Amino acid sequence: MTTTITLTGAGGQIGYALLFRIAAGDMLGPDEKVRLRLLEIPQGLGAAEGAALELQDGAFDLLEHVEVTDDPAVGFDGTDLALLVGARPRGPGMERGDLLAANAGIFGPQGAAIAANAAPGVRVTVVGNPANTNALIAAASADGVPAERFSALTRLDENRARAQLAQILGAPVSTISRVPIWGNHSATQFPDVSHATVGGAPVMEALRAFVDDVPDWLDSIFIPRVAKRGAEIIQVRGSSSVASAANATIEHVRDWVRGTDDWTSAAVASHGEYGVPEGLISSFPVTSVDGEWRIVEGLEVSDWARQRIDASVAELLEERDTVRGLGLL
Repeated sequence: MTTTITLTGAGGQIGYALLFRIAAGDMLGPDEKVRLRLLEIPQGLGAAEGAALELQDGAFDLLEHVEVTDDPAVGFDGTDLALLVGARPRGPGMERGDLLAANAGIFGPQGAAIAANAAPGVRVTVVGNPANTNALIAAASADGVPAERFSALTRLDENRARAQLAQILGAPVSTISRVPIWGNHSATQFPDVSHATVGGAPVMEALRAFVDDVPDWLDSIFIPRVAKRGAEIIQVRGSSSVASAANATIEHVRDWVRGTDDWTSAAVASHGEYGVPEGLISSFPVTSVDGEWRIVEGLEVSDWARQRIDASVAELLEERDTVRGLGLL
């Protein structure tokens, strides 16, 4: 079997970091052959074509074909997995409404092209920021494609949260589980340790051996650092996260397609779960079963957690209303 994967923004840094891992089988496994379609804007075609040449030189056994195009109809033709990485970054003096309008001009047409050209079972992962609302725009523009086929990446935030916990607890990151991200992929996101475990034991109890005041540490250090980790990397590195974002995208799609053993995080369409308004693309604790994200329901949410979830959801509502006010949704 061969899977067709379309990658937008393929000439960018995250796209470059993704392509070779996909071709090597890291996303879909060692037995799944892939066709890659690299979709770029005209001025990015040279970089995408260079990546295509390198993919050819890599002689990947699983890679059947690579095509580079700036035509969305060609780029999404028959695609099974669409990775929407390319987005308009916020520029100097750009207001939030300007940013949302610019990205609506990208993700709206892409959603329409997916509806018109992609395979019937297409799954769409939005990586380009503001990812949640870009996914909402794309889904609203993809007439006939169920909203459940669209999700936005918050796995990177979860990975950051698990890594921070592993560091302070002196534990392997592989032993840290159930650290879901709620809400928006932004500074308002809520990395929740209420149900987290380390080696099967509650993280909240384990933290008491390392932190004098656990609630204060969560409020003043842990949550802000996870939420602002991207800005920290920009300050240190001089540019935004690349390899870690690509790695999280690989994990997100792999879990979506192949299923999960435990909770993870993804921004998916709400049906009213946990009081999140229906239709918003919001991050939840999720599992993947038979190729579908399922929100983990019935979790106890404290008043403290409720306030943080509501604040992030309020930001998502503001973004949605801004896009609606511009006549773009």
